[in-house]
Order: sequence, then C-alpha cells, then structure tokens
Amino acid sequence: MAKTTTSSWLRPSGWALEPEPSTFAPSSRWSNKDMDPVPPARRTWTTFNYVAYWISDATNVAVWELASSMLAIGLSWRQALPAIAVGHIVIATVMVLNGTIGARLHVAFPVLNRSSFGFWFSYFSVISRVVLSMFWFGIQTFTGSECVYQMLKAIWPSIARLPNHLSPGANITTSGIMCYFLYWLIQFPFMLVSPQRIRHLFLVKALIVPAAWLAMLIWSFVKVPAKEGLFGQHTALSGSDLSWAWLSALNSALGIYSTLAVNIPDFTRYAKDERAQYVQLFIIPVAFTLCGFVGIAVTSAGMVLYGQVLWDPLRLIDQWDNRAAAFFASFAFVLATLGTNISANSLSAANDMTVLFPWFINIRRGQVICAILGGWALCPWEILASAQGFLSFMNGYTVFLGPFAGIMVTDYWLIHKGRVDVPSMYRPYGRYRYTGGFNWRAVLAILISVPPNLPGLINSINPKIPVGNAAHLFDFAWIWGFTSASVVYYITSTLFPAKETFVSEAIIEDDEGSSFDEDKSIQHDVKVVEA
Repeated sequence: MAKTTTSSWLRPSGWALEPEPSTFAPSSRWSNKDMDPVPPARRTWTTFNYVAYWISDATNVAVWELASSMLAIGLSWRQALPAIAVGHIVIATVMVLNGTIGARLHVAFPVLNRSSFGFWFSYFSVISRVVLSMFWFGIQTFTGSECVYQMLKAIWPSIARLPNHLSPGANITTSGIMCYFLYWLIQFPFMLVSPQRIRHLFLVKALIVPAAWLAMLIWSFVKVPAKEGLFGQHTALSGSDLSWAWLSALNSALGIYSTLAVNIPDFTRYAKDERAQYVQLFIIPVAFTLCGFVGIAVTSAGMVLYGQVLWDPLRLIDQWDNRAAAFFASFAFVLATLGTNISANSLSAANDMTVLFPWFINIRRGQVICAILGGWALCPWEILASAQGFLSFMNGYTVFLGPFAGIMVTDYWLIHKGRVDVPSMYRPYGRYRYTGGFNWRAVLAILISVPPNLPGLINSINPKIPVGNAAHLFDFAWIWGFTSASVVYYITSTLFPAKETFVSEAIIEDDEGSSFDEDKSIQHDVKVVEA
C-alpha cells in the first residue's frame, strides 16, 4: 500500500487536481475551483477590509524605501512628497477602475484578461506577472530577513560579529543568508491561508504597524527638530536634472503598486459588492502619502544624526543603541513585510499559475511554488544593494505593467462598456478567441508602447551602454506605457471592432448567483467552431 502511494506521487497524474463540477470551462484542463467565479458565500471582503488592507500595505519597508531613496538621488521632501501623492492618486484611480471589474464579475485577473488580450495572448501578460511577482517575493523576503537580523541583534548582539564566509561582492553575509532562511520559514505557513481568511492578518497589521511608524516619527522630531532635519534639507539639483529626477521619482511611485493595479481583480472578486472597494480611491493616496512623509522625515533626521542617507529603515535601526526599541521596531517591520509579501506577491503569482496549469496548480500550490522559486532562484540582495538600483528596478517593470493596465481599462470601460461574456472567458474557442487566440489590437498596443522604453531600461541596468536622450522616456515609463497603449487600443478597436465580442448585455451570474446564462455563450461558441 505504501509503495502504491509513493509511486502515485511520483507520477504527474498523482498531482492532478480533482475536477470541480461547478467549472464553466469545457474540461478541468481550462479551469479549477480557484479559477471559477467566486460564489456568494465566499465574497467576504467589506469596505473595512480594504481600508485595513491598504493601511497595512502602506506601512511596509518598500514604501519607506521608495520615499527615502528619493532623498538619496538628490530630491528634497518638497519634491519627493508631491511625487508620491500624485503617483498614488493616479494608481488609485486605475486600481478602482480595474477593481470594479473584479468586484462586478467575481473573476480573477488571469481569466478576465482574456477578454481584452485574446485567449492565448493573455498568457503573455500572465507569465509576465508571474515573473514580476516572484521577483517582488524575493525582494520582500530579503527585506524581512533584515528585520529578523535586527530582532536577533537586539536579543543576541554577538550575531553582528559572526564570521562572514561570503565574498564582499556577494552583497550579503553569512549571517544575512541565515536570517533570510529563517524569515522564509516564518512566512511559509501563512502562505497556506485562504484569500478569504488572510484579510484578518491585514487587520492585525493595520493596528500594530502604524503605531510603530508613529513612534519612529516622534523619535525623529525629538532627536532632530524639523527645522534642522526635514525642513533644513534642500535639493542640490536644478533645471532639467531636477525635472527628470522628479519624473523618475513619480514613475517609481507609480511602479511600486502598478502590479496590483493590474491584478487587483484577484482581491476585489472577493468583495461583498462592488461598492466595498470604492474606498481605495481615497485610502490609497492618503495612506501612502502619509507613510511617505514618515519615511522622508525619519531619513532626514538620520542624515543629521549619522551623516549619511540611510534610506533603508533597517540600516537606520542598526544605528540605535536602545535594544528594546530596535527589537519592537524590527518586529513591526517583520509583520508589515509578511502581509505584503503574501497579498501582493505570492497570492498574485499563485492566481496566475492556476491559469497556466489549472489541472495541477491551485492557489495554495501556486504559493508554495512561488516560495521555492521566488524565494531562492533570484538574488534580491543584488537589486537592493543601492538606492539607485532600487529605483531602477521599480522603473523597469513598469515598462510592461502600464500597457497591461491601459488595455484592460480601455477595453472594459470604453470599448465594451461593461458588457462582457464571463463564461466565454473560460473557453478557448469562445467569443474572445479573436484571431487564433490573439487580439491583434492588444498586440499592436504592446508593440508600440513597450519598445520605446527598452533603451532606457537597458541603460538603467548597465549605464555604460549609451542610449542618448532615449533614457529620458524611461523616466516616465508607466505614464507613457499606459497612455500610448490605451490610445492605440482604443483607436484600433473603434476603427476595426471585433464584432464577435460584443453582446447586448453582460452575461454574468443571475441574481441568486447560482448559475451563469450559459445558453447565450455556448450558442456563440458553436457558431465560432462551425465557422
């Protein structure tokens, strides 16, 4: 019996998921329970949950680093704070536009994306999202490991004197890799919690972490009065250098949550109703601007106290002599990083993986795969080695995410005006097949919006490669990508409409949410196959 069980685990068929009778796809090859529209009983997110979610996400190390690293590239708080505010107002608007689609249709981003990209071309955006989520997962895991290091140092100071057996060019030490593994183990069990229940973690974060940030802000003003620290800082940049630096900072503010601006339906599909997530339009810019101010203020105080720009808050904590304060501040950042890494990265990657291999991968298995590949196959300490490197990374992945968001918003709100066929999103030969599974309008939009940013992306990775003024376009990569892709997609879809994708009314769940009006969709599928 044991041999039979072991051998079954070694066969691919042994890992296949049990097909769910509720699936709307032709077979389990195209969907599973986690990919299907969320039934009413599992729509548990309220307005309060979304407020707690964004307050908890705003108080994470990456947001602090975003704000304080702007000081490292020469901006003062007078330029940095408006960049953060404007960036998050724009992102919040896109977040609600795409979030409403998820809340209205109860469908995840990887499935929803088929209606605008085409059944097969949607896999391009899905695979891109998987890669980006894994990168972010590794970065946040490394950040969490820094928090663990500071906690251990507060308890066991001799950890700072552990011999390092790694080369200086590795950008990580022996104790660092040990803490990285420890943090990875701490966060792993939380990745097995369902999306419905993980919202409780955000509530805990929203209660504990902001208090720690407020304490650090008070500490900074007590140690260094505002007129000497925050208000005493001025930019050394001027003219065009200042303008391009500000645009780069704005793009970084857009980039930090441009991932969720695309796949926010993964979370809003659990909303009790679409109005529950409207609060994002207000809470996102307010929470992130306030948290950005804290990061800037404390970093400014650190510049006066320690004579350097400690843009990473963990490096600032490393300077403290008060071990109790260092421990509790580090613990707050551990909690903050934990929730952000799961919600924004591992869950996002897992949702995408369910579309790639629905007969083998569900959300839970996808998170485990993300933890293994994203946690160890990448080297996040290389990306975070400098402030400029962090901003370059933030700018880099906006090259693709801006166009993705633009196409989705334009297709649903301007082209189809909310009238879509949800069951057809699950069928490879449904009305969203377009031409061979590719919507050429979306392909053209990507081809026009992405390549112009590639020279700047290459130059940001290797400054020794000259690209001339083309590098400046990269300073506002997300804005360019979103705008150009939206315009191209709207024009081509208006001049050459995909008539087979238009329906007189949205084909979605009935009032009880018990079933779909499949007859309308299936009849169309038959016509498409016969043609």
